[in-house]
Amino acid sequence: MEPSNSSYGNPDPGQSSNPTERSLEMMVYVLSGVLCLLVLVFLLLGSMCLRKYRLMARTLRQLSRTRLVPQMGADSMPESADPQQKEEEEEERPALPPAAIPLQPSSTVRPPSKRLWKGLHPAPRFTKSDLNLLQLIKAGKEGVFYHARLTRGTCKGHSTFTCKISKEGVRLKHVEAEVSIMRKLVHHKNILQLLDWNTSEEPYILIMEYVGYGTLRTFLQTNRDHLSADPELQSLLTIASYHIALAMQHLRSKMIIHCDLALRNIMVNKFPWEVKVAEFGLARDLTSMTSRHSTRWRNPRQRVPLRWYPPEYFKNNYYSFMGDVWAFGIVLWEMQTFGTLPYPNLETSEEVVYHICLGHKNTNPEGCRPEMLHIMRDCWEEPYTLRPSFTNIVCMLEDILENDSDYVDVGSPLNVVKAEDDYQEDKSVRSPAATLKEENQAAFQ
Repeated sequence: MEPSNSSYGNPDPGQSSNPTERSLEMMVYVLSGVLCLLVLVFLLLGSMCLRKYRLMARTLRQLSRTRLVPQMGADSMPESADPQQKEEEEEERPALPPAAIPLQPSSTVRPPSKRLWKGLHPAPRFTKSDLNLLQLIKAGKEGVFYHARLTRGTCKGHSTFTCKISKEGVRLKHVEAEVSIMRKLVHHKNILQLLDWNTSEEPYILIMEYVGYGTLRTFLQTNRDHLSADPELQSLLTIASYHIALAMQHLRSKMIIHCDLALRNIMVNKFPWEVKVAEFGLARDLTSMTSRHSTRWRNPRQRVPLRWYPPEYFKNNYYSFMGDVWAFGIVLWEMQTFGTLPYPNLETSEEVVYHICLGHKNTNPEGCRPEMLHIMRDCWEEPYTLRPSFTNIVCMLEDILENDSDYVDVGSPLNVVKAEDDYQEDKSVRSPAATLKEENQAAFQ
């Protein structure tokens, strides 16, 4: 009897003889399934994207027919367009009354994209030949200020006004930046308001509201004898300081750094209740700057009023809102000394910079009230992070005014100074050349 094949342990030929082969076959099946699933997913995504693309293209074609085509002139239509299609579109387009038809530009050239945000420049309503210059107020770094009037008519209801005429070589973009900043600072009683301007031709002209007594520096120097004998002098100076601080607080709220705060750049209409911060030629609007280091000067060689600048500018080429706070302390010192040039014992710019970098300050003004001296010293703290903000300064000045035991008669502000005719007569005695030399020396040293 012969034994069967199973008795010898031979494997079944229909079964795999190796477990490894069975696992490989299983892996092939799994990978094939996954690959098929991925192909299906990609097909679905591709069909969805194609559908959205066709829908978007159809929407754009509809918008181009309903919006863009009616606003285009006949000359601006593409030459490759089908004439029959154009005639059909003209028939379907509703007719507009003559008053509603938009004006078409004479040229198909589009304006530069950089100019789109500025809008259209208004046509100038005056030129230099239309101005009647009455009296010089001051000469600044970039322009000369005059009392003036128009030869015919008024400027927005103002018969007389203050005008700034730019000097030769001043760049147009700087004047436009100054106009933009002054327009942003409108409607504040302690900021000189811009009425009109002409930047279409040189010299560029800015027309601002009228001020009766010129700069605060010239006013204090002219009326020094009269004011020194007034027992209410410290109260008057505190009131003027308060209004200057209000103006600087407004600049801070608009994210604007003045960069040239000084007694010569503050105008007086009625002392001390109507003092106005002016001269924004060096000012910067931080909202229009994209760099996070926007408070750093791009041109460190630019001429700046060194005697009013803080130590961090000379050490790190850095000027911020706290730099304006430092300059406000210098303004308080100038007011207490009736317009004396800061650091009067230093003659050259190198001496001034070295003196400031070493941490030296102006000496305490004689007769200054302790509260004002405390604010002055706080404005000169180092590092600049220790200085108070203008909001804090306004609060401190309000506390001083509230604690004053005596109050000045607000109803008769002109009693504390000479009559305006006498004031103008005293100013005319001074040599114009000496005035210009003194202003330029104060600005750049």
